[in-house]
Amino acid sequence: MKIVASYNVKGGVGKTTAAVNLAYLSARQGSRTLLWDLDPQGAATFLFRIKPRVKGGSGKLVRGERPIDAALKGTDFTGLDLLPADFTYRNMDLDLARAHPKAKKAARALSRLLDDLAHDYDVVFLDTPPSLSLVSENVLHAADVVLVPIIPTVLALRTYDQLAEFVAGFDRDRPALHAFFSMADRRKALHREILATLPRERDGISPTAIPALSVIEQMAVHRAPLPVYAPRSPATRAYQSLWTELVGLLGVEQAGATPQR
Repeated sequence: MKIVASYNVKGGVGKTTAAVNLAYLSARQGSRTLLWDLDPQGAATFLFRIKPRVKGGSGKLVRGERPIDAALKGTDFTGLDLLPADFTYRNMDLDLARAHPKAKKAARALSRLLDDLAHDYDVVFLDTPPSLSLVSENVLHAADVVLVPIIPTVLALRTYDQLAEFVAGFDRDRPALHAFFSMADRRKALHREILATLPRERDGISPTAIPALSVIEQMAVHRAPLPVYAPRSPATRAYQSLWTELVGLLGVEQAGATPQR
């Protein structure tokens, strides 16, 4: 089982959009796929038309009083399951610290929870809240690959550099970072310059750019992944390109495509 986190300290940069579309593409290509919506706002859960509720909430899940597989929900799409958000996830930092007083154990608690699903899924996506917290540290330790959406601006790149420096300090469980450009607007000179130069100059930055298009914003209207309602959109092609890159990083085998619903 491979674990992919969609993470950035900043909010509103396309983390959930990436997690939802890539999880869908993973399942469509035949991988048994799970998306865990760790954000208490529950955007990914909303997009999949599932109620944002986990019985017992964050506390029971973290303490192991409720099996993680009991919280799983099926989606409308073949091969894709969801572990929904819950508003109590806003307290998950405290729940982790209370359940595991030793710092190193607390930082790897979510990884141990996911171990129970290793025989059930090929790929797990983690949609994370925008924060620097014990939850995000858990996510970084659990993930094989961390996808980092960055808007093509100088300050966004600085945030990515800070994340890379933090991960480089891990003594083990160090994920691969794979940044990609999100909300790219080629009408802006700065965006064009960064898109043209950074992938060549820096390791770990994808040449794929997700364009700033209104069709992506319509996910909240259609409540479906982009390839379902806009299969020919340039944005869909960009996510498909990003998925192909991710397949190479994870080393997962792609089976034949499965039905959309």
